[in-house]
Amino acid sequence: MTVIAKAKRFTIRTYRKSDAPSLAKNINNKTINAALGNEVPYPYSLNDARSFIEKTMKEARRKKPDNLSFVIDIDGEVAGAVGFGSIAGHKAELGYWLAEKHWGRGITPEAVKLITRFGFNELGFHRVYARVFPFNKSSMLVLEKAGYSKEGYLRKEYMKNGKLMDSYIYAKVR
Repeated sequence: MTVIAKAKRFTIRTYRKSDAPSLAKNINNKTINAALGNEVPYPYSLNDARSFIEKTMKEARRKKPDNLSFVIDIDGEVAGAVGFGSIAGHKAELGYWLAEKHWGRGITPEAVKLITRFGFNELGFHRVYARVFPFNKSSMLVLEKAGYSKEGYLRKEYMKNGKLMDSYIYAKVR
Protein backbone atom coordinates (compact mmCIF):
# COMPACT_ATOMS: atom_id res chain seq x y z
CA MET A 1 0.00 0.00 0.00
CA THR A 2 1.25 3.45 -0.94
CA VAL A 3 -0.06 6.64 0.62
CA ILE A 4 -0.69 9.32 -2.01
CA ALA A 5 -1.90 12.11 0.31
CA LYS A 6 -2.98 12.57 3.92
CA ALA A 7 -5.63 14.85 5.35
CA LYS A 8 -6.89 15.17 8.91
CA ARG A 9 -9.97 13.03 8.29
CA PHE A 10 -8.83 10.64 5.56
CA THR A 11 -5.94 9.19 3.58
CA ILE A 12 -5.71 8.72 -0.18
CA ARG A 13 -3.89 5.47 -0.86
CA THR A 14 -3.53 2.61 -3.31
CA TYR A 15 -5.89 -0.36 -3.20
CA ARG A 16 -5.12 -3.62 -1.39
CA LYS A 17 -6.87 -6.96 -1.84
CA SER A 18 -8.41 -6.75 1.65
CA ASP A 19 -10.39 -3.65 0.53
CA ALA A 20 -12.96 -5.73 -1.35
CA PRO A 21 -15.61 -6.04 1.43
CA SER A 22 -15.68 -2.32 2.28
CA LEU A 23 -15.58 -1.33 -1.41
CA ALA A 24 -18.55 -3.60 -2.17
CA LYS A 25 -20.48 -2.31 0.85
CA ASN A 26 -19.91 1.41 0.28
CA ILE A 27 -20.28 1.69 -3.51
CA ASN A 28 -23.41 -0.46 -3.54
CA ASN A 29 -25.76 2.54 -3.55
CA LYS A 30 -28.28 3.49 -6.28
CA THR A 31 -27.62 7.23 -5.91
CA ILE A 32 -23.85 6.80 -6.23
CA ASN A 33 -24.26 4.41 -9.15
CA ALA A 34 -26.54 6.83 -11.03
CA ALA A 35 -23.93 9.60 -10.81
CA LEU A 36 -20.96 7.55 -12.01
CA GLY A 37 -20.08 8.12 -15.63
CA ASN A 38 -18.76 4.66 -16.30
CA GLU A 39 -20.79 1.47 -16.21
CA VAL A 40 -20.49 0.22 -12.64
CA PRO A 41 -22.64 -2.82 -11.81
CA TYR A 42 -25.60 -2.41 -9.49
CA PRO A 43 -26.06 -4.17 -7.23
CA TYR A 44 -22.30 -4.30 -6.65
CA SER A 45 -21.08 -7.67 -5.38
CA LEU A 46 -18.00 -8.78 -3.48
CA ASN A 47 -16.84 -10.47 -6.71
CA ASP A 48 -17.25 -7.15 -8.57
CA ALA A 49 -15.05 -5.50 -5.93
CA ARG A 50 -12.40 -8.22 -6.10
CA SER A 51 -12.29 -8.02 -9.90
CA PHE A 52 -12.05 -4.21 -9.88
CA ILE A 53 -9.25 -4.20 -7.30
CA GLU A 54 -7.26 -6.82 -9.22
CA LYS A 55 -7.67 -4.84 -12.47
CA THR A 56 -6.75 -1.56 -10.71
CA MET A 57 -3.62 -3.04 -9.11
CA LYS A 58 -2.52 -4.52 -12.45
CA GLU A 59 -3.11 -1.21 -14.27
CA ALA A 60 -1.08 0.71 -11.64
CA ARG A 61 1.95 -1.52 -12.36
CA ARG A 62 1.98 -0.57 -16.05
CA LYS A 63 4.70 1.83 -17.19
CA LYS A 64 2.08 4.12 -18.76
CA PRO A 65 -1.31 3.40 -17.15
CA ASP A 66 -4.52 4.55 -18.79
CA ASN A 67 -6.32 4.81 -15.44
CA LEU A 68 -5.28 5.25 -11.81
CA SER A 69 -7.76 4.77 -8.99
CA PHE A 70 -7.08 5.38 -5.30
CA VAL A 71 -8.97 4.73 -2.07
CA ILE A 72 -10.35 7.48 0.13
CA ASP A 73 -9.60 5.67 3.39
CA ILE A 74 -11.52 6.62 6.53
CA ASP A 75 -10.76 4.49 9.58
CA GLY A 76 -9.24 1.72 7.46
CA GLU A 77 -12.15 1.26 5.06
CA VAL A 78 -12.87 2.23 1.47
CA ALA A 79 -15.11 5.23 2.12
CA GLY A 80 -14.77 6.32 -1.49
CA ALA A 81 -12.38 6.59 -4.38
CA VAL A 82 -10.68 9.24 -6.45
CA GLY A 83 -8.47 8.97 -9.48
CA PHE A 84 -7.74 9.57 -13.11
CA GLY A 85 -9.06 7.95 -16.26
CA SER A 86 -8.35 8.52 -19.94
CA ILE A 87 -4.75 9.49 -19.12
CA ALA A 88 -3.23 10.95 -22.27
CA GLY A 89 0.07 12.76 -21.92
CA HIS A 90 -0.57 16.11 -20.29
CA LYS A 91 -4.19 15.50 -19.29
CA ALA A 92 -6.54 13.12 -17.53
CA GLU A 93 -10.18 12.81 -16.53
CA LEU A 94 -10.96 13.03 -12.82
CA GLY A 95 -13.39 10.60 -11.23
CA TYR A 96 -14.57 10.22 -7.64
CA TRP A 97 -17.28 8.94 -5.34
CA LEU A 98 -17.87 8.92 -1.58
CA ALA A 99 -20.00 6.65 0.62
CA GLU A 100 -23.30 8.31 1.51
CA LYS A 101 -22.62 8.21 5.25
CA HIS A 102 -19.73 10.67 4.69
CA TRP A 103 -21.58 13.19 2.49
CA GLY A 104 -21.85 16.84 3.51
CA ARG A 105 -18.60 16.99 5.48
CA GLY A 106 -16.30 18.59 2.89
CA ILE A 107 -14.33 15.37 2.37
CA THR A 108 -14.83 15.11 -1.39
CA PRO A 109 -13.69 18.66 -2.29
CA GLU A 110 -10.61 18.17 -0.12
CA ALA A 111 -9.87 14.79 -1.75
CA VAL A 112 -10.32 16.31 -5.22
CA LYS A 113 -7.89 19.14 -4.35
CA LEU A 114 -5.29 16.66 -3.06
CA ILE A 115 -5.52 14.25 -5.99
CA THR A 116 -5.44 17.14 -8.49
CA ARG A 117 -2.27 18.47 -6.84
CA PHE A 118 -0.81 14.94 -7.07
CA GLY A 119 -1.74 14.81 -10.76
CA PHE A 120 -0.05 18.12 -11.46
CA ASN A 121 3.04 17.70 -9.25
CA GLU A 122 3.76 13.96 -9.44
CA LEU A 123 2.22 12.84 -12.73
CA GLY A 124 3.01 15.95 -14.77
CA PHE A 125 -0.53 16.77 -15.88
CA HIS A 126 -1.31 20.27 -17.11
CA ARG A 127 -5.05 19.70 -17.41
CA VAL A 128 -7.46 17.67 -15.29
CA TYR A 129 -11.11 17.61 -16.31
CA ALA A 130 -14.32 16.06 -15.03
CA ARG A 131 -17.70 15.43 -16.60
CA VAL A 132 -20.84 15.71 -14.48
CA PHE A 133 -24.46 14.81 -15.24
CA PRO A 134 -26.79 17.86 -15.11
CA PHE A 135 -28.79 16.41 -12.19
CA ASN A 136 -25.69 16.09 -10.01
CA LYS A 137 -25.57 19.56 -8.44
CA SER A 138 -23.55 18.26 -5.46
CA SER A 139 -20.73 17.10 -7.72
CA MET A 140 -20.68 20.45 -9.53
CA LEU A 141 -20.30 22.14 -6.14
CA VAL A 142 -17.47 19.74 -5.22
CA LEU A 143 -15.57 20.72 -8.37
CA GLU A 144 -16.16 24.44 -7.87
CA LYS A 145 -14.95 24.22 -4.25
CA ALA A 146 -11.84 22.43 -5.53
CA GLY A 147 -11.05 25.26 -7.95
CA TYR A 148 -12.40 23.73 -11.18
CA SER A 149 -14.15 25.91 -13.76
CA LYS A 150 -17.16 24.98 -15.86
CA GLU A 151 -16.13 24.92 -19.51
CA GLY A 152 -19.13 23.67 -21.37
CA TYR A 153 -22.07 21.39 -21.92
CA LEU A 154 -21.68 18.11 -23.81
CA ARG A 155 -24.84 16.79 -25.45
CA LYS A 156 -25.36 13.02 -25.60
CA GLU A 157 -21.89 12.49 -24.15
CA TYR A 158 -22.51 9.27 -22.24
CA MET A 159 -24.32 6.03 -22.84
CA LYS A 160 -25.50 4.98 -19.38
CA ASN A 161 -27.77 1.99 -18.87
CA GLY A 162 -28.79 2.16 -22.53
CA LYS A 163 -29.68 5.87 -22.37
CA LEU A 164 -27.81 8.81 -23.92
CA MET A 165 -26.94 11.41 -21.28
CA ASP A 166 -25.67 14.99 -21.42
CA SER A 167 -22.92 16.29 -19.14
CA TYR A 168 -21.15 19.45 -18.07
CA ILE A 169 -17.39 19.56 -18.34
CA TYR A 170 -15.24 21.17 -15.65
CA ALA A 171 -11.47 21.57 -15.73
CA LYS A 172 -8.50 22.82 -13.80
CA VAL A 173 -5.26 23.70 -15.56
CA ARG A 174 -1.77 24.16 -14.28
